[in-house]
Amino acid sequence: MLRFVTAGESHGQALIAWISGLPAGVPVDLEFIGRELHRRQLGFGRGGRQRIEKDQPDILAGVRHGKTIGAPIAIRIENKDWKNWEKALPVEDSDGAEDAQKRLTAPRPGHADLAGSQKFNFHDARYVLERASARETAARVAAGALAKLLLREFGVTVLSHSIAVGHVRLEREASWEEIAAVCENLESPLRCVDEATQEKMKAEVDRVLRAGDSVGGIFEVVARGIPPGLGSHAQWDEKLDAKLARAVMSIQAVKAVEIGTGVTNAGSCGSEVQDEIAYNAGRKVFERSSNRAGGLEGGITNGQNVIVRGYLKPISTLRRALQTADMKTKETVKAAYERSDVCVVPAGGVAGEAMVAFVLAEAWLEKFAGDSLEETRRNFEGYKQQLENF
Repeated sequence: MLRFVTAGESHGQALIAWISGLPAGVPVDLEFIGRELHRRQLGFGRGGRQRIEKDQPDILAGVRHGKTIGAPIAIRIENKDWKNWEKALPVEDSDGAEDAQKRLTAPRPGHADLAGSQKFNFHDARYVLERASARETAARVAAGALAKLLLREFGVTVLSHSIAVGHVRLEREASWEEIAAVCENLESPLRCVDEATQEKMKAEVDRVLRAGDSVGGIFEVVARGIPPGLGSHAQWDEKLDAKLARAVMSIQAVKAVEIGTGVTNAGSCGSEVQDEIAYNAGRKVFERSSNRAGGLEGGITNGQNVIVRGYLKPISTLRRALQTADMKTKETVKAAYERSDVCVVPAGGVAGEAMVAFVLAEAWLEKFAGDSLEETRRNFEGYKQQLENF
């Protein structure tokens, strides 16, 4: 079973990603993983932390001579900001260490600060916020990059773009070529395929920045090259759309997930929503007239692009702090402010790519299995023949 877990605090020594279940023989491109980590740090509206960190993957186990060996993989991503927090967050306790702690007793509305502190009986949200921070997504992106490298061996690509920032929304569909181009362009400020819309998005970010506020938005993840048949209709927890929704919802600040045009579909008639089917005799494949289902029907991929949208709330840390109650004194105070971003929609998209890629890679290995890449490839080629003869 393919799975990953992460460890590490936002201002701790490092973040760790542990990945298990990849077959042996998958080529591991460190430059590609590093580029994915760099993409996560980009975007108009990011904060000062991105100027400190230079995220690079340090693989400690599971890869030898540039390929996976079938063993668990451990990736370390150094936190360069640790030097500023070493006294505040030491591993070992020592005399006077409490004096250096950077306590946070004024919980931020919308953050995990208060709920987490109540859960673990802390009257200081520091330990909660350190782990709840979206800095953790760097480890997810590293894990997702490995999933992308596996899928790449079979012609599958997973990309993202921004379709809304605040009140500004892209009012047309984006082509695959446009999405690929904007992902390749590391200078794109908000990773929107339409320049005029992107300029309005930038103005929206500037507006909330001046107001000491933050802004949310919507990112869209698109996976191309997925064959029909991944996932299952047979049990609720085997449905691939449910797994994808859970994975994307787990990203910090994501409060809603949409498959295809699900939100619009809910307010439409059936005749306006379903993707009609035809058989292309020349290509010997079944085709659909549209992709409102987002590439999934009954919890199973149908051969079209898989489309998943993540809806990001505005992040909880505001320079113009909201009202809260101090956890110790219980008095009304202003919420704590820590160095933060204003807009994270492009970064959210990269994290979304990682989560979608990992879930698709997991479904891929569930169907095609194999202890080695060669075995997985043989199984996949046999399935392709089955589809061609269907």
